[in-house]
Amino acid sequence: MAKKRQEKKRVSFLEVITIIGKIIGAIISILFILIFAFFLFSFFGAGGVEVETGNVALIQITGVITTTGDYYVSKVTKSDEILKLIEKAEEDKGIKAILFEINSPGGGPVASDEIASAIKRAKKPTVALIREVGASGAFWIATAANKVYANRMSITGSIGVNSAGLGMEGLIRDYNVSYRKLVSGEHKDAGTMWRGLTATEEGMFLEELKKVHEEFIQALAENRNLTYEDVKKHADGFFFLGKDALEYGFVDELGDRNTVKEYLEEKLKIDVDFKKFAVKKGLAEMLGGIVSEQSFNVGKGIGSQILSDEKPKLQV
Repeated sequence: MAKKRQEKKRVSFLEVITIIGKIIGAIISILFILIFAFFLFSFFGAGGVEVETGNVALIQITGVITTTGDYYVSKVTKSDEILKLIEKAEEDKGIKAILFEINSPGGGPVASDEIASAIKRAKKPTVALIREVGASGAFWIATAANKVYANRMSITGSIGVNSAGLGMEGLIRDYNVSYRKLVSGEHKDAGTMWRGLTATEEGMFLEELKKVHEEFIQALAENRNLTYEDVKKHADGFFFLGKDALEYGFVDELGDRNTVKEYLEEKLKIDVDFKKFAVKKGLAEMLGGIVSEQSFNVGKGIGSQILSDEKPKLQV
């Protein structure tokens, strides 16, 4: 009887091993398929421009605005890609105007400036439409268009700059942990979370932030034909609604895509049909866009929390 029970246990154990082996084999097969698909998408699918039919280019600016990067998040807009789409729209003889549909909390000042500059260089009429959120860097971009629309309840503005991060110096002190500073310049590690800023370093950071803020204000003033003072009085970093943006002179009209369509049909004397321009994504980017960490983010804070369900990121 004891032998029979042992044989039963041995058989049961072998069955478990077999099942585990099959599971591992299935996981390896799935990983192989995903890797193979990744290379196929990367080789054949990424980098090209997807277009539909129509006579007005529709370029969407969604999520955090950045240059190129190597960190994964859910939604990003890369300036290199937008510049490529603008170029394609300009080259397309069937395209009579370009609509930039914006739903973004902003992002890096370099990327925002690159896109805004490209919009201002465009020879075809440009229109920006702020839907849910067009704050900070995205607001900068919107104002570069020839005509700016916003939903009356959209989140706009947030004309400010921040550089924020966690400070662990208190934790280090409480747990008697040492931070060894090995740098070739006195302020090379300024901003690290492992020690606090000195009064001098805090002043240096604020001075650089002020410079970026000044550039932001000046760009908005030029884009909207406003005085520097007109913009500065609303440049406290807080957001305002689309209807307030209209009152302040930052947008031309309130409305939606249909409103834009009516305006373009009247202006261009054509039946408008929007033609979506988008960059084909590789598998890795489809699973989660690529974003680079920025030293400064143009007001990204309030807008990003409204638009995104992600936890706040360190900004150093």
